[in-house]
Amino acid sequence: MMAESMRDILNPGLAAAGDPAFPHAPEDWRPTDGEDVARAEGLELGDSHWEAVRALQEYFAKHEIVNVRELHDALDERFHGRGGLRALYQLFPGGPVAQGCRIAGLQAPAGSADRSFGSVQ
Repeated sequence: MMAESMRDILNPGLAAAGDPAFPHAPEDWRPTDGEDVARAEGLELGDSHWEAVRALQEYFAKHEIVNVRELHDALDERFHGRGGLRALYQLFPGGPVAQGCRIAGLQAPAGSADRSFGSVQ
């Protein structure tokens, strides 16, 4: 199987060691970590939340530099059939990138938590 990202090249076999349901998750992250963060933020995670978490983790694994605008566009496109970013903001009221990254165990990119725009909380 061909490596999909620089992380795969530098750490062969890493994905096999983690949870197979989250192949692109940070190595020190577990789904229970995401559940703990979500609970602390008043969210109960469902299948759609986990799908968004996987999408964020995959995007981060495949991009060395994360641009908030490109990430928003990628999420909007990936979830277009369900309402795009509008649906993701309903799942993650703190913002699909900022809050989603916290739950996914990722460092949110700069500019993803602008209190004046982009969050409904």
